[in-house]
Amino acid sequence: MDVDINALIEQLQPLAVTAGLALLEAVLIFVIGRWVARAITNAIKKAMARSDVEDTLETFIGNIVYTVLMAAVLLGVIQALGVQATSLVALLGAAGLAVGLALQGSLSNFAAGVLIILFKPYRVGDYIEAAGVAGSVQSLQIFTTILKTPDNKVVIVPNSQVTDGVITNYSTNDTRRLDLVAGVSYSDDLDKVHAVLKEIIDESEYVLDTPAPTIAVSELADSSVNFVVRPWVKSADYWNAHFTLTETIKKRFDAAGISIPFPQQDVYIHQVND
Repeated sequence: MDVDINALIEQLQPLAVTAGLALLEAVLIFVIGRWVARAITNAIKKAMARSDVEDTLETFIGNIVYTVLMAAVLLGVIQALGVQATSLVALLGAAGLAVGLALQGSLSNFAAGVLIILFKPYRVGDYIEAAGVAGSVQSLQIFTTILKTPDNKVVIVPNSQVTDGVITNYSTNDTRRLDLVAGVSYSDDLDKVHAVLKEIIDESEYVLDTPAPTIAVSELADSSVNFVVRPWVKSADYWNAHFTLTETIKKRFDAAGISIPFPQQDVYIHQVND
């Protein structure tokens, strides 16, 4: 069977022109769309940078915005090539719903991470107590908070567990109050004890002048008279002050003849004659 080449070319020429125009349109949509997506993403990142948003959130939101915009660009490219995008969108929607249901826990951690980064209850380097764990914040991520405990363990805590409970931040304020209890014997001179404790506090390199420290009798316990010693120190010096003052109190009490009683019981034995 003879084929009329000229006729075939005439028939294919309009299709080639249409396909070429469609391809050109798709390329233009992709190039221009990608440029617009990058411009919008950079503008959003700059706006967040001016608003003092955490770098983690800035990068993550920038990636999300760019991904969503590029998805829209790709849909435009598909439509320009003549492919019906309606069924594709429906398929992607169903897949997105299935993935969302499967990742409910991760999505809650993500939402909690965004809230933490936005409201900043703690920052990297802060010493916090949350979700039953205490430690220094080593890294703040979208899904988890990584803590380093004082004994050098790394604990990874899901952000949703952090926001669902109480967060105690020991580093927010520059100063902390140190609460010590010193028990002395009932036979000791309370004025002398008070004077010795005041000397210890006044001589300490860690104790701040303001707020003024508190030294007072707090309890008449079973075996001792308990003094509360509450000086204010810098947050960074908290544990050094705690250990140093505790040791100094014991040594100065021994030197001054002040006894630190320990719990004791008197046992009386009654002999019963037959």
